[in-house]
Amino acid sequence: MFGGKHVNVTAVRRKNQEITFLEVPRSEKNWVMKLRKIPLLRGLVSIIDASAKGSKHLNYSAEAYAEDESEPEELAKQKKQKGKEEGWSLGMILGVAVMGILSFIFGKVIFTLVPVFVEDFLFRNAFDNYILHNLIEGAIKLVLLLVYLWAISQTPVVKRLFQYHGAEHKVISAFEAGDELTVENVQKHSRLHYRCGSSFMMLTIVLGVIIYSLVPWDTLVQRIVQRLILLPVVIGVSFEVLKGTNAVRELPVLRYLGYPGLWLQLLTTKEPKDDQVEVSIASFNRMRELDAAIEAKGYQQSSVTGGILDPAKG
Repeated sequence: MFGGKHVNVTAVRRKNQEITFLEVPRSEKNWVMKLRKIPLLRGLVSIIDASAKGSKHLNYSAEAYAEDESEPEELAKQKKQKGKEEGWSLGMILGVAVMGILSFIFGKVIFTLVPVFVEDFLFRNAFDNYILHNLIEGAIKLVLLLVYLWAISQTPVVKRLFQYHGAEHKVISAFEAGDELTVENVQKHSRLHYRCGSSFMMLTIVLGVIIYSLVPWDTLVQRIVQRLILLPVVIGVSFEVLKGTNAVRELPVLRYLGYPGLWLQLLTTKEPKDDQVEVSIASFNRMRELDAAIEAKGYQQSSVTGGILDPAKG
């Protein structure tokens, strides 16, 4: 899946080897766009928005896979054509988006609180220094994250998902390097990319330890309440730091700030096969094609009215 200025596109290779696309226009309310300009708050808005949109695209690929596995090919084609004609209803879009947001919130809360209970159970009476307790909690959280990612990456479905993740990174890297987007050229690039969301996960752990240590706690209840209240702050600060590390990644010394995120991508990405790279190239090219068409349409309309239309606003 690739997101452009005006549209998000997901490409899926069907059982008959045909590549189909889910094309979702990017449209945001004015109040959402305003929130995206506010430091700290924009991180929370961006993560929730990405969870909602990502769930929609994953749902599309999952449905396509289920159709190919359970239905005769001709019936699957008829159903796909019917889906194109009917499109996504507002209820379907909202339903998938809400589930994506709730899944993100639930997962983040669980991942935040489980290390608290584990650390409290193991080291409650070992010492009184709450900062040391926070450090051990962060270490437990990191271990849980690594074990979880390693475990799910062993399953065939998730391994294939991580291969496509690696293919996306390779396509972006090849494009940024100015290479022609062929399978051979794309495969030469690294599957690790500086702007990946995996870096965000690592930052929330490291910065969480620092932020939680700024507010003392005495009891387990206080500790839990503090974690829940400060969770949006951790997300917001991590997002800003991620943007900062991306901005300085070309500087000789500061670029190392992003290395922990790159190391985590060794788990969240896998080396893709050529056919997977082909699908990623198709998705990226389709996204650029649609973006260019929308911008061209915008310029054409502006020439008719005599005004100047900002293509970034459609």
